[in-house]
Amino acid sequence: MRARPVSPSLLVEELADLIADRPRDAWVRVAVDGAPAAGPGRVADDLVEPLRLRGREVLRVPVAGFLRPASLRLEFGRTDPDLFYDEWLDVGGLTREVLGPLEPGRTGRVLPSLWDSERDRATRADYVTLKPGGVVLLDGALLLGRGLPFDLTVHLAMSPAALTRRTPPGERWTLPAYERYERETGPVRAADVVVRVEDPRHPALVIR
Repeated sequence: MRARPVSPSLLVEELADLIADRPRDAWVRVAVDGAPAAGPGRVADDLVEPLRLRGREVLRVPVAGFLRPASLRLEFGRTDPDLFYDEWLDVGGLTREVLGPLEPGRTGRVLPSLWDSERDRATRADYVTLKPGGVVLLDGALLLGRGLPFDLTVHLAMSPAALTRRTPPGERWTLPAYERYERETGPVRAADVVVRVEDPRHPALVIR
């Protein structure tokens, strides 16, 4: 594998072209996967307007709105990396409320968020109906290898050294979870598109 350096703006344009080229009579469920230090939310946000300019309806769904309640996430403490890996994400809720309704022949009626993890209560968000051809952009960490039905996956890859350097000290307890992710899931192999982001200001598209 080799990497082709691109500017952040060119990266967004190339990803937007790739997504917009998908069939226009079907929904497109896109995952932007990466540790917070890699900036998946920023990449997903930056894709919204270019996709709209290409004629696609877009809905942003931060996966942070589908974390499980604190009683389940923090059952064995606030800094358990295995629990962070296995139990924090409400996979069932995300599938039921966002990804499942965008299967062929379904309603397109999705819920942008389910749980407010800071207040530890339901968000009470309103449902949104996407017309076929609409794009849902999800961003979050540790998304691959869970059987989630995405149509396109983008993984923002960092070396262990870069991830450690760019992760705030208070969040470094999560690093063993990312080591496990690399070992068990292999996101560089699993993703449709891989972007090296040792420095998010200087990304590089991996060519396979």
